Amino acid sequence: MGYYVTVESGVNLFVEDINPVGNKTVVFLHGWPLSHKQFEYQFNVLHFMGYRCIGIDWRGFGNSDKPISGYNFDRLADDIRTIVDVLQLDNFTLVGHSTGGAISIRYMSRHNGYGVSNLVLVDAAAPIGFSTETANRFLIQALNDRPKMMREVTDNFFFQYITSTFSEWFFQLGLQAAGWSTAAIIITLRDEKLYTDLQKILVPTLIVHGIHDKVIPFTQAQELNQKISNSQLVPFRYSGHGSFWEERDKFNQLLRQFIG
Repeated sequence: MGYYVTVESGVNLFVEDINPVGNKTVVFLHGWPLSHKQFEYQFNVLHFMGYRCIGIDWRGFGNSDKPISGYNFDRLADDIRTIVDVLQLDNFTLVGHSTGGAISIRYMSRHNGYGVSNLVLVDAAAPIGFSTETANRFLIQALNDRPKMMREVTDNFFFQYITSTFSEWFFQLGLQAAGWSTAAIIITLRDEKLYTDLQKILVPTLIVHGIHDKVIPFTQAQELNQKISNSQLVPFRYSGHGSFWEERDKFNQLLRQFIG
């Protein structure tokens, strides 16, 4: 079922709540510039296993409201905390992909990991996001030819072959976002760093990263593994930036084992 949660006056975020009666809860935070729908191939499987899956579209993306402000990691993490409070979530696993991984890290730091029992970072855009060169190129494209930018994102996202129809579906997910939110997150990924947040993560942490990732280098996953206590890194050898889809059977099995 889908519904909206108000995170501040005039800003409502879309939440997809699959199997609300599940005995264990998993909260998914998508990557830039996508939506919770990127996790379709996790939702398909996990709810049959008895898990409650909650997919959140952050502000500016997917089906959520698209205000002109609030696209820094602090505000995005605060949005997640509001949803956690409204839904009265506790003892849940937080899964963040790419920028969603960065938001998850800030949530753990800023809100002391409130309610989180396990953390999963998937091709996380941390402790840094885009290089200045990459960010500035994307920013120019986002402000002048956003479809071209999204096509480049799609072309560089996957290591494995994707069909033209899948590519088009993925492309359209990115275009659901507002132009201003797409651009604002590029600036955040360029300018905000997460080094000081890492030492505040105390829960068991699974780090998944494709070794062929062209968006966020695998070396950053190794750095996260070194700096987050009680973490384990699992390289995905046949994936780029989309390990949740490229090796989805392995990913889903690993996720189930980690959650327990």
